[in-house]
Amino acid sequence: MFSKSRFKVLRTLAFRLTLWYAGVSIFSSGIAFLLFYVFINTFLQNATDQELLSRDKELSSLMHLNGIEAVKRVVVLEAQAAGEKKIFVRLLYPDGTTFSSSNMSFWKNIEISRESLKKLLQDQKPVIETTAISQKHKVRILYGIIGPGILLQLGQSMENQTRFIEAFQRMFMAVMAALIVFSAWIGWFMARRATLGVEAVTKTAKYIAEGAMDERVPLNQRDDEINELAMTFNRMLDHIQTLVQNIKDISDNIAHDLRSPITRIRGLAEVTLITPGPMNEFENMAASTIEECDRLLDMINTMLVISKTEAGVVKKENDLISMDKLAEQACELFLPAAEDKDIVLAFRNEGPFQIHGDRPMIQRMIANLLDNAIKYTPSGGSVTLRTYVDSGKTGCVEVMDTGIGISQKDLDPIFERFYRCDQSRSMPGTGLGLSLAKAMVRSHGGTISVTSTPGKGSIFLIRLPLAEPLQK
Repeated sequence: MFSKSRFKVLRTLAFRLTLWYAGVSIFSSGIAFLLFYVFINTFLQNATDQELLSRDKELSSLMHLNGIEAVKRVVVLEAQAAGEKKIFVRLLYPDGTTFSSSNMSFWKNIEISRESLKKLLQDQKPVIETTAISQKHKVRILYGIIGPGILLQLGQSMENQTRFIEAFQRMFMAVMAALIVFSAWIGWFMARRATLGVEAVTKTAKYIAEGAMDERVPLNQRDDEINELAMTFNRMLDHIQTLVQNIKDISDNIAHDLRSPITRIRGLAEVTLITPGPMNEFENMAASTIEECDRLLDMINTMLVISKTEAGVVKKENDLISMDKLAEQACELFLPAAEDKDIVLAFRNEGPFQIHGDRPMIQRMIANLLDNAIKYTPSGGSVTLRTYVDSGKTGCVEVMDTGIGISQKDLDPIFERFYRCDQSRSMPGTGLGLSLAKAMVRSHGGTISVTSTPGKGSIFLIRLPLAEPLQK
């Protein structure tokens, strides 16, 4: 059980982020310490070289002023003063023969480099090299010329520098060990803090999977990516919940609207079968059955068109449509129906405009609005179809009637599928006309809205993006 839990922790995003943070921190610190180590090592070596060069110049000056004997005495005194294990001096002839030196008992293993002497005599410049007495003890040696035919081998122990570097290395290891622990702890803390929002999203998703559709991800006070993810996730959940509720409502409405015509069809068939009668009764039953079936098919086809249009899977044409001409044609088409009800149907072209769109869809959209306006306007009323351009940005199609109107509580859900106001339930219809109109308007990048006063009439306004300025 413990192994499984540990393995699960190793696979978490927080653990991987911790490794990345600790790895980057350790790598960066290691590079910084390495550069500092190289800098310190170079600085100490340069300081030793400058000291050796300074002594070389002093002995050269002494040689010119007081001669070789003075140099011999000073060499011995300096070695004794500094410590015979700290420096040594040899005076050489150009062939490498030693003719004077300080106490060399500690430095007896230090040989004279023939290559360094050759380079010194060739370049006439001091030559400095490093020689190791043991694994930990190194010596910095200078070869120089202090006078005619007199060469100098001056060595200085680097023991102090070596001890300093070793202390620095020990400190580096201790600091790195502490840094690994500290980086891992800080990395884990920051990773856990960063992934708390992800865990909240995961936990909420699990609750929702178990059926708690009202659960939402809690938001924090920080305006960061995790908070934005939580807000986006919550908006998605709201949208999904709305869709689920819509599907439920649609299912209920479909069940109700399908049940009524099917019940009528069955009732007609049952009455006709159990009641003896002439052949024309069977013909009437068949005609009524066909009528109800047509109504069902029309409702189902309309629902399919709405769903496909909202999903964007309907292949639309991209015709250049003159909306004023199309609206005028729609008025001419509905004029007989308006005259039958003694309704005045008028068209007002207050601003011609063009759009890009699917002509049959636009025609059906306007037809639905005109059909509703005429249907719910009593005799003696009027219906006006108006086209105009709003501030030169959008084209507007307005259907205004003097009908029964829509109450305030019905204005928001009026475009929902199968929704019918109380006043309209006595009229024939499926409650899909306005839903279809809205879907078609939105598929063309437009909007549809309604304002209404009960008992005085309604105004449906469609706004569509303009295609291009009209050619004069």
